Amino acid sequence: MIKTGNPIISIYTEMTPNPETMKFVANKLLYPGKSIDFQDESTANPSPLAKELFSFPFIKSVFIASNFVTLTKTSDIEDWQDVIPNIKQFLKDYLENGGIVINEEEVAKVKHEASNIISANDGDIVKRVKELLENYVKPAVEMDGGAIQFKSYNDGVVNLMLQGSCSGCPSSMITLKAGIEGMMKRMIPEVKEVVAEAE
Repeated sequence: MIKTGNPIISIYTEMTPNPETMKFVANKLLYPGKSIDFQDESTANPSPLAKELFSFPFIKSVFIASNFVTLTKTSDIEDWQDVIPNIKQFLKDYLENGGIVINEEEVAKVKHEASNIISANDGDIVKRVKELLENYVKPAVEMDGGAIQFKSYNDGVVNLMLQGSCSGCPSSMITLKAGIEGMMKRMIPEVKEVVAEAE
């Protein structure tokens, strides 16, 4: 019988539209079908991986999704190229050694204000908004290392939360207004405006 060790992990980087963020993609699922955003170390309890990443002094926020981690740097690091090799090596070692990415028990303790998951209490318009976000918006923004979550709907106004590379991105408002708002108004006539807040 041949005994195999942990699979070899490879990590590659992708630039995002936000110059402050970098997407680190793994050849392994990290958080299948879900995403989670940590704005600072104090919120990182549900993720041992995020806690470790915050030990790098230049990491401002951590966003974890299906097979990638998007990191936002502080302004004291001028260029991502100076730190990418260290982060790639850290992620490779952490994942190859079987490090825990997300602790679901801890996630359950945290109150989530924004989600695209349809619940029984959702009205017809909210259900349609969440379906549109999940089916049309999510795949596109994940490619850029971010996520957009439903927060609330009130009187024709959809309030969304920007996460990962979308948070603080110079082009996110264009995407929001020209892309998402336009599509929602066409597909869901009750929607009059889409607004966003960073987490």
